[in-house]
Amino acid sequence: MRQSLKLLRASSLLLITLWSAGCATTTINSGLQAGELPPVGDFTAENGLQFNIQPLSLATLPAPQVKRPSNDVYQLIANSNKKEYRIAQGDTLSIVLVGYPDMAAAGVNGYPVDQQGFVQFPLVGRVKASGLSVPQFTASLQSKLQRFLKYSDPQIKIINYRGNKFFIDGEVRQPGEFAIDDAPVSLYSAISKAGGATEVGDSNSIVLNRKGRNYNIGLADLRQIGASGNQIYIQDGDSIHVNSQSRNTVYVLGEFGQIKPVPILEQGLSLAQVLGESQGLNSFTANAAKVYIVRDNLEFRRTNIYYVDMQTITNLALANRFEMQPNDILYVDPTGLTRWSRVINSLLPSTSAIRSLSGL
Repeated sequence: MRQSLKLLRASSLLLITLWSAGCATTTINSGLQAGELPPVGDFTAENGLQFNIQPLSLATLPAPQVKRPSNDVYQLIANSNKKEYRIAQGDTLSIVLVGYPDMAAAGVNGYPVDQQGFVQFPLVGRVKASGLSVPQFTASLQSKLQRFLKYSDPQIKIINYRGNKFFIDGEVRQPGEFAIDDAPVSLYSAISKAGGATEVGDSNSIVLNRKGRNYNIGLADLRQIGASGNQIYIQDGDSIHVNSQSRNTVYVLGEFGQIKPVPILEQGLSLAQVLGESQGLNSFTANAAKVYIVRDNLEFRRTNIYYVDMQTITNLALANRFEMQPNDILYVDPTGLTRWSRVINSLLPSTSAIRSLSGL
């Protein structure tokens, strides 16, 4: 009888151990692993995606990505120039007639341009103003006043600009609607009027919408071709959106000192810099023999996977030359010992339960 109880207990312990090992294996396998990848070349994964594996060397080092403005942006710069301000509906004009103080008193608060683009002025009535420059409107008003006044010399200036506007939103400190006055507003000065970009704003990812058409503009890209945001002048009705750096990010996964997305700044980002921003590889758990960079290549409908041995100090120079691109994924596997340790740690609660049961 006692022998049968021992046999039953041993069988129970064996089942518990196997069940626990199975749970632990499931826990480990459900985590991210590089798995069995070919050392080099093309292969198709179980999910149907096409991959190309390359060990990182000077020969396989991808050429730095040169991002140039689109032809639309070149055309935008070519057609952009300083224009003389045109009076618009909603503006308020100051009109002074030297030698006629009574008329000056009548317009002490200025003369608004109505929604039809006219100004109501004594003696001559409604005078067309919108669409004209200040000198053009001055000449028009003067010719009308000559029929009533011997010395008609109107002095005109705009005292309130409310007709021409642009809009700016996104990652700027003071988004909103802004007036365009007689000083031309460039793309640079428009962003400045909105308080500048925020800490997470990406000045190399700006969308200018003009009459329903989007222009993707990068200030750093403009500098590469010897151009500047000061060469693009804002027009009435333009809207500007400054994107977030989150659209320009490298993702870090696996055995690093710190797991967090790393933004690609205006000056670019190397693999070595990402390692530094992530506090390096975890010295206790990381398998530094293979650090992977996963890069989607939508143009060729495949994903490139580069790997480099970061146990070799000479590869630090290689990592410094490897230029990261938006949405790259940087991953490093745990060591075999780390995996085994995690299995054991998963088993420990179960083995404690076994010891408790065996003591019954």
